Amino acid sequence: MRFLELLKIEFMKVKRSKIVPLIFIAPLLVVASGVAGLSRYFTPEYTDAWAAMFIQSALVYAYYLLPFSMIVVCVLIAGRETGNNGILKMLVLPVSRYLLSVAKFCVLVFWLSVEMAVFFAVFVIAGTVATETMGVAETLPVFYLVKWCAGLFLTMLPCVGTMWAITVLFEKPLLSVGLNLLLVIPGVLVANTPLWIVYPYCYSGCLVSCSLHDFTVESGATAFMLFPFLPVAVLVFVLTFAVAVIKFGKKEMR
Repeated sequence: MRFLELLKIEFMKVKRSKIVPLIFIAPLLVVASGVAGLSRYFTPEYTDAWAAMFIQSALVYAYYLLPFSMIVVCVLIAGRETGNNGILKMLVLPVSRYLLSVAKFCVLVFWLSVEMAVFFAVFVIAGTVATETMGVAETLPVFYLVKWCAGLFLTMLPCVGTMWAITVLFEKPLLSVGLNLLLVIPGVLVANTPLWIVYPYCYSGCLVSCSLHDFTVESGATAFMLFPFLPVAVLVFVLTFAVAVIKFGKKEMR
């Protein structure tokens, strides 16, 4: 079976799942509360309103709500095979379990991108309403918003890879969800230590925190340095992705 055909099947499996309403919940909650809470302080002379609204909304979203939603998506995707011994039925077919794992991960990354697109759209709508209501005549900084949303997506990849590896290693949803939640919660604390660079659960939050630093400290340099972050993040992603691919369905093949 070709990979594209396998990928199409995986998308069909989650077509009727609860993923679609799930990915709308976190962006709607965080954007509505963040923009509404900050917009009351706007005046017509207010500058950098969009940056302030983005940071206000994205801090909690990046550290907690986005990882929480991805944990649930991981379990929902994996549950399509673990339920009713579906994995055994799939492995009987002429399909590589490695390709099956890669296809599932591609579906997971797709839903991550969809949630980021939803976050961007909801934020633009809420921000436009807030600025027009308060009379703030600031142009929508499309490039700024796209840049930081793309940054959130890319920095979430090592985290999503780790979540997926844990979901594969621990077949019982309660164990995988519990462990992932346990690793997400201290993310904001680890982000303020030198260990943040090897802790993928805080990568996206660190990115937003650095955006806050750039916003409050008027300097041309950014606080988020690509080196040594980038090679470490790539290594974390490759290792966790390899573990997920190798371990997927291995127990059932015995």
